[in-house]
Amino acid sequence: MENHIRNRTVLITGASSGFGRQLALDLLDYEVDLILVARSKNRLETLREELSSRTNRLVEIHALDVRDRQAVESALSDILSRHTVHILVNNAGLALGLDPVDQGNPDHWDIMIDTNLKGLLYVSKPVIAQMRTLDSAHVVNIGSMAGRMPYPGGNAYCASKAAVHALGEAMNADLLGTSVKVSTIAPGAANTNFSPTRFEGDTEKARAVYEGFTPLNAGDISHAILCVLNTPPHVNIQHLDIMPTAQRNPYLLHRTS
Repeated sequence: MENHIRNRTVLITGASSGFGRQLALDLLDYEVDLILVARSKNRLETLREELSSRTNRLVEIHALDVRDRQAVESALSDILSRHTVHILVNNAGLALGLDPVDQGNPDHWDIMIDTNLKGLLYVSKPVIAQMRTLDSAHVVNIGSMAGRMPYPGGNAYCASKAAVHALGEAMNADLLGTSVKVSTIAPGAANTNFSPTRFEGDTEKARAVYEGFTPLNAGDISHAILCVLNTPPHVNIQHLDIMPTAQRNPYLLHRTS
């Protein structure tokens, strides 16, 4: 298969775990440079060591909370003054809680909206401004099937991911006439650090989410992202829904036990 992204620079947010971490590892086979952003400096350093032991390509890390607009503006100003970012993967995101809207925690709402939506906007703005001048560029936003079909207790999370899907549409409209492609990836049930985060470390609740069926894993989503990225410049896969075979929508999930 032809490598359409060789020698490109890829910026990944939420890169220290889950989909982002796996994508960084899998991108080694594509001969790209990596700029990795996440909140955890320790996890980023561990990942950089692992990557650097396997490649001579650039692996640059930045400990950054995408919710912090001033910090994002400062970090991106520095990064973009030194690098041309050809690919942006907006992966940073999370869910917190599973309560009905009238019992929800407003602090959780703020964190989800600030991370899933506003953080994506903060990062995308300066990167896309640079991308407009390029012959080929790509933005990948990680949405969710929850953004297409809300479920009980999902309220603010589902709304934030629905906004990500709408934003992908708006980005494509804004970038008409440029060479910047925009894709939205919408995973279904995936066994990463998502549920432990949602249930604030309650491992029993997190484990129960995936009992009785085979969920997606980080490798499945990374592979899908790579398929979307490694397309010729004239091909733009704008939407990709990915479900485990046992799940057909958030309400239809076949468990064997």
